Amino acid sequence: MAEPIKIRGLKQNNLKNISLDIPKNKIVVFTGVSGSGKSSIVFDTIAAESQRQMNETYSAWVRGKMWMLIFRLAL
Repeated sequence: MAEPIKIRGLKQNNLKNISLDIPKNKIVVFTGVSGSGKSSIVFDTIAAESQRQMNETYSAWVRGKMWMLIFRLAL
């Protein structure tokens, strides 16, 4: 089983010292009332970590080709 994404001491927007483990290779759903920090976790934290891992894993040339493919599929 893949090591989970570990978030420790997250302090962002409405979030105050949040710690959680997010399993990889699973569908994960974040729920909560409006303004509870769901978007901060998903877009600011997890998306940034995904970008960091992609940059660490693939060369600039491969990343460029991947973005070109994604852009073409979006049209």
